[in-house]
Amino acid sequence: MDISPFQVMIGIAMLAAAAALVFAYRGYLAANSDRRMRTMLESVGLDPSIAESGEIPTIMKEVRQRCQSCGSEAVCERWLEGKGEGDNAFCPNSKVFEILKKYS
Repeated sequence: MDISPFQVMIGIAMLAAAAALVFAYRGYLAANSDRRMRTMLESVGLDPSIAESGEIPTIMKEVRQRCQSCGSEAVCERWLEGKGEGDNAFCPNSKVFEILKKYS
């Protein structure tokens, strides 16, 4: 079975499309994570602009990484919509937010 140049080009195009979809999906996840993080900051009484302020870049980088790798997105969404009960103890950043609130 011979592979024609057309088939090679189709294969390359399919790989490029798959890679584009993966990058688009990762961007979508990051945007949702950032939205949840900012909403959570606001919900606990912090100014969401501290995420970009540059005052505490190392802390916010860690907060952002924890949020992006969090497995509680659905719980977080419900809580942020006011449908969840209790505090935000499910959030891996809840202790950091408490400390930031004390010093802001």
